[in-house]
Amino acid sequence: MPILRHLLTALLFSLSLPSSYAQQTTYCNPVNVDYGYCPIPNFTEWGKHRATADPVIVTYKGDYYLFSTNQWGYWWSPDLSQWHFVSRKFLKPWHKVYDELCAPAVWVMGDTMMVFGSTYSSNFPIWMSTDPKGNQWKEAVDSFEAGGWDPAFFLDDDGKLYQYNGSSNRYPLYGGEVDRKTLQLKGARKELYLLEDERYGWQRFGEHMDNTFLDPFIEGAWMTKHHGKYYLQYGAPGTEFSGYADGVVVSDNPLGPFTPQAHNPFSFKPGGFARGAGHGSTFQDTKGNWWHVSTMVISVKNSFERRLGFWPAGFDKDDVLYCNTAFGDYPHYLNRGNNSASFENDARSFTGWMLLNYNKPVTVSSTLGGYLPNNAVDENIKTYWSAATGNKGEWIQSDLGAVSTVHAVQINYADQDAPFLGKQTDIYHQYLVYCSQDGKKWQVLIDKSKNHSDVPHDYVELPQTVKARYIKLENRHMPGGKFAISGLRVFGKGDGPAPDSVKSFVVLRTEKDKRSAWIKWEPVDNAYAYNIYFGIAPDKLYNCIMVHNANDYFFKGMDKELPYYYSIEAINENGVSARTATIAVK
Repeated sequence: MPILRHLLTALLFSLSLPSSYAQQTTYCNPVNVDYGYCPIPNFTEWGKHRATADPVIVTYKGDYYLFSTNQWGYWWSPDLSQWHFVSRKFLKPWHKVYDELCAPAVWVMGDTMMVFGSTYSSNFPIWMSTDPKGNQWKEAVDSFEAGGWDPAFFLDDDGKLYQYNGSSNRYPLYGGEVDRKTLQLKGARKELYLLEDERYGWQRFGEHMDNTFLDPFIEGAWMTKHHGKYYLQYGAPGTEFSGYADGVVVSDNPLGPFTPQAHNPFSFKPGGFARGAGHGSTFQDTKGNWWHVSTMVISVKNSFERRLGFWPAGFDKDDVLYCNTAFGDYPHYLNRGNNSASFENDARSFTGWMLLNYNKPVTVSSTLGGYLPNNAVDENIKTYWSAATGNKGEWIQSDLGAVSTVHAVQINYADQDAPFLGKQTDIYHQYLVYCSQDGKKWQVLIDKSKNHSDVPHDYVELPQTVKARYIKLENRHMPGGKFAISGLRVFGKGDGPAPDSVKSFVVLRTEKDKRSAWIKWEPVDNAYAYNIYFGIAPDKLYNCIMVHNANDYFFKGMDKELPYYYSIEAINENGVSARTATIAVK
């Protein structure tokens, strides 16, 4: 009888496993595209690695097009989920730089897509295409004489065209009108906005927002128009740091004068697995919903080792521009309805699937040096486990601690001993994911043993949930280098209680420097992380900081002239606690 019962249990378990991978309805940052490897030799002395940044997404003929730094091409997608790479080099032989379009500007003018790359010279062309999916391009003008680093072009609804640019810790962002016929600037550029870090704490350079080493940089201009107002967006204070963010200034005129929006930065993600949300672009999907795509930070093998992420964005009832990065590297629904933007509605795009294996026990096939197993589950993309080889059969196993309901798995590969420089179009990953309830009887959960795609941050939403305690990832093929994982992340729901609410939440705002505060709270025994929400009004707690394994946080990102409002919630593998009452901090 016990044998029959075991056989029946195994049969029912196998029948519950996904048999195919349906069209995904969710996504998880970092964006899973086939990032090119850094093409610059002296940037790879600490190890060859993937890198990109400074993304632009535009819609064109019902599809989405994604351009970013140094990719030797671009991607298109019908749904913001499945991205297809188009191989293309835009630079001419006489440009003699490694930056194959650094921080590109992309805009749509009539039935034509236009592209221009960062340059300090006057001999870069503006490219045009009516068939970018087919990789058909020609020069709209052979030289945009004004040039411009971190450029952005904006076509107003009155038909006028503007260019914005700037990347400096000394000089401001600039803007000017462009002649539609000649595609050259009409007159001199105008100074638009320079950082005010003596007032805005988040604009201070450095991981700890202290201006150590350098003064802060302003860069990454982007323009959005909404309800007759012009929202000039910019990145600050440095792309190397967790606090890399996008701010916004607002005007009634495309060339100013501009006033900083009270809610700043509007795109900010200093905590969690993958951090940073600066130098990006704001766009609408085909249903009219706003999104913001921007740069996420790794900065291990080089300061400019980076990835991309995107988040729900929008304008509230007071026309305040916001970006919702709460649970910003957890699974979210892609479909947000039809232009029903509100911060509360966007918060509901979070699936509620929790991370099931944070700092849980890990076993592995082998370990290379100090790249230890638990680095794969510590919720820090900067650290990773590496096997001793990249051979078929190397594996890592994660114990969830208890049988849980699994909805999705994200596999984040790290670049250990990667052999590549520049974009690769013929590499791929192959792997198997197994699941088990007891660590003895295993079933295949995800079979990508025949995959021929490059998936450095593969995210698989299961078509049916499964009950499992153990998840095992087995390598079948690596593009090159060792089998190394910065995050084996398992999402779903545990069967226990959600965490208790936080008690004794205090925010100590120093009179010495009102840009800064020491945030403290009583630890919650059954929580592994906390979300600190803050904003400039009780109903505008639009920014969020996720903190792991701590019960305090030093925050230096406030506007010294405004009161702030704070709340906190606790997080575990079973759910989220109720938030504390909002407190005012004068």
